[in-house]
Amino acid sequence: MNAELPDAAELNLPQAFLLLATNDTTGKPDIPVFALRTALAGAILAELDLIDAIELQGKRVRATGTAPETELRRELELIRGKSRPHAPKRWVSMLEGRAEVQRAYEGMASRGIVEHVGEKHLARFRPVRYPEKDHGPEAALLEKIQAALSGPPSALEVPDSTPGAGATDAGTPDAGAPESTAPESAAPDAKPVSSPPDDRTTALIALLQAAGLLGKLFPSADLTRANELSRDYWPTRAVEDELRMIRLAQQEAANL
Repeated sequence: MNAELPDAAELNLPQAFLLLATNDTTGKPDIPVFALRTALAGAILAELDLIDAIELQGKRVRATGTAPETELRRELELIRGKSRPHAPKRWVSMLEGRAEVQRAYEGMASRGIVEHVGEKHLARFRPVRYPEKDHGPEAALLEKIQAALSGPPSALEVPDSTPGAGATDAGTPDAGAPESTAPESAAPDAKPVSSPPDDRTTALIALLQAAGLLGKLFPSADLTRANELSRDYWPTRAVEDELRMIRLAQQEAANL
């Protein structure tokens, strides 16, 4: 996959996910903390994969040797520095910490998107929250996702798919058949074909679905294709596997 670096004004995937997962007013996550941290770890892997800094080789995650500009330099060097490569689920469990969440929040706070609220006051600690300060970035994300979910199901393709692998031959003429020379105006009732969403938006959709957020953000959307995407994309598969293990452990602990 070609590297897809975020624009200067664009949030990276961990920040984008966290912004959508946080209540605009209270500044608190709309999902359990364990799910937030796990999905954020998957978003880190997805971002590094998206910019071609890492890749899945067999069942292990490896650094590619490239050094793209990224705010996730610390995480990339952690993966690069391991003498033995780990499976995606192992990396999710290693990256799902409070510090990673705080770094993503603070990165958005430094840009004026959210506000850091809650510090030590009169010898009492208040929980740190990050209510929204600028709704523009979130509105842009929601608009992109809505457009993607409103398109045909085939418009969503796994972000790390081989270029051209998702193409169909529906529009390819049979061998030996004459090519149509009719101008486009010959079909005035034809509807324009919507372009598929970019890899960054598609990866974000998969992460939101894996975390159980997509249906909450878009309750009227048909999430069938998003479910398929979440299963097929390796960072979100790792998130789902880790969440499944956490929930099983919680159930076992509750039954003791």
